[in-house]
Amino acid sequence: MFTKSKKESRNEAEQREQYEYARKRIIQKKGLLSHLIYFIVGAILLVILNLALGIGKDITFIGYHWFVWAIVAWGFLFLIHSFNVLVKNRFMGKEWENRQLEKLKKLQEEKISELNKKEVTEELEAKKKTLDSEEKI
Repeated sequence: MFTKSKKESRNEAEQREQYEYARKRIIQKKGLLSHLIYFIVGAILLVILNLALGIGKDITFIGYHWFVWAIVAWGFLFLIHSFNVLVKNRFMGKEWENRQLEKLKKLQEEKISELNKKEVTEELEAKKKTLDSEEKI
């Protein structure tokens, strides 16, 4: 009387899963935005340390000050983070995971059915051998 139908519980589970996925994506995007803010503030601080305060003014590499290389390296890490959040997760998101899961399930079911067929065939051959040996006797 008070039980929910299977369809309603399936819908609720799907909605819960979609909510969790959306929550994870929001956390990822929030982390990316935080990284951008840290990058901008950190780059400004590195420039101020070198040019305004004179810290490490004499340190250069291939004609560029050390802070330029630090900013370039940090920017590269930011680009990798951006790629992971904005590109990779879009193409390899929840739908991609579900497709891969369905493929793996299908392969597993095929292997199980092959094993079952093999077992049945072996049982039939064993019965046939016993019947043949009984007929000979």
